Amino acid sequence: MNDFLALRSPVEKKLNKQRDWFTRADIMKFVREEEIKFFTFHYTGIDGKLKDLLLPLNSLAEAEKLLAAGERADGSSLFKGLVDTSGSDLYVVPVYSTAFLNPFVDKSLDFICRFFTKEGELADYTPDNALHKSYQLFREETGLELYALGELEFFLIGEVQNILFPAAKQAGYHQSNPFIKFSWLNTEMLEEITRISGQVKYGHAEVGLIETVRSYLPEIAGKRAEQFEIEYLPKPIDQMADDIVIGKWLIRNIAFRNNVLATFTPKIEEGIAGNGLHFHFEIRKNNKNIMVGSDGKLSKESMKFIGGIVTFARSLSVFGNTVASSYLRLVPNQEAPTKICWSDLNRSALIRVPLGWHGMDNLASKINPQEKAEYHFSDGRQTVELRSADGSAWVHALLTGVCQAARHGFKDKNSTKIAEKT
Repeated sequence: MNDFLALRSPVEKKLNKQRDWFTRADIMKFVREEEIKFFTFHYTGIDGKLKDLLLPLNSLAEAEKLLAAGERADGSSLFKGLVDTSGSDLYVVPVYSTAFLNPFVDKSLDFICRFFTKEGELADYTPDNALHKSYQLFREETGLELYALGELEFFLIGEVQNILFPAAKQAGYHQSNPFIKFSWLNTEMLEEITRISGQVKYGHAEVGLIETVRSYLPEIAGKRAEQFEIEYLPKPIDQMADDIVIGKWLIRNIAFRNNVLATFTPKIEEGIAGNGLHFHFEIRKNNKNIMVGSDGKLSKESMKFIGGIVTFARSLSVFGNTVASSYLRLVPNQEAPTKICWSDLNRSALIRVPLGWHGMDNLASKINPQEKAEYHFSDGRQTVELRSADGSAWVHALLTGVCQAARHGFKDKNSTKIAEKT
């Protein structure tokens, strides 16, 4: 068992077990020992937003029944246009590995749920199940795994009492206190997201910074806006979609209870950096990163993946850029893509190949000569980054599209040539 760090999931700590191995008996033990009052079931509707179903636990028998069989929900309300009112009931069933303590409801144990039909099968038209199915097909057809990590960018907008140490416009990147005023709030968000998802890489202030917001909306006019980013660690692509939706829910609620507005709106002011939702992807084989070949260049698998994404880049924008201001963000000189191409390091390309530490395991030894022990990564760290999507993205549908584009890239004999040409 791993050593438990301070920010590890309280459920994992209590059960002394990794979340992927949680059973119903484990959850029931946690319910009894922690005197849990509620289950909250979460799932994503057709609008891409997180939904809640709060279930008071009247007895241990009721708790176990909910864990085993789930509850009902009205599919015609959650999926308007897809589910007819004449047969709209769906089962919502908890995924045990997603269990977490709700930071906003005392003694509530929460779960991400999946939708089942009256026949007891996964409902194939719901966004989460469509992504799960698409990823399953990718694995079956290629024998590979596709991992993703998301970068959540957002603005925090609120009143600031202390105006000392002003920061320059568009100069917020990695700024620290006291030039950034809401860093304490970002830290709180980072802590909660880490405890719940278990897979966060870092958080920091981003480029966007407005001392005084110009707006016709009185709720934000005249207030300060600071941009932040929280970046995840890689997970299987279907799990990352759930993490992003939960992360946005946490960010909004933590800001709200502190009388601050969190917004993922793609563009809030001309000339100010917009909110992207970039995704990094890595292809694995037997859980080993295979993005780079032995020659240090991108592998043929990476090139096929890029070829598939380039082919369907325009289609992916349907799910990744869903509001008018999405296209105000995609302009030159704002670190946003304006052309369908890929490039090493360039943040203006649709697909960026960032630094990947290839052969750079021991950089710190060059400035720490007292360190004699060598360190070697157990796995590669190279990714490719899709930079077009923004905070309006319909996350499950977008990542389903990425899976489908990847499947095409691996099937199409011309995908490598397409990648080389762009």
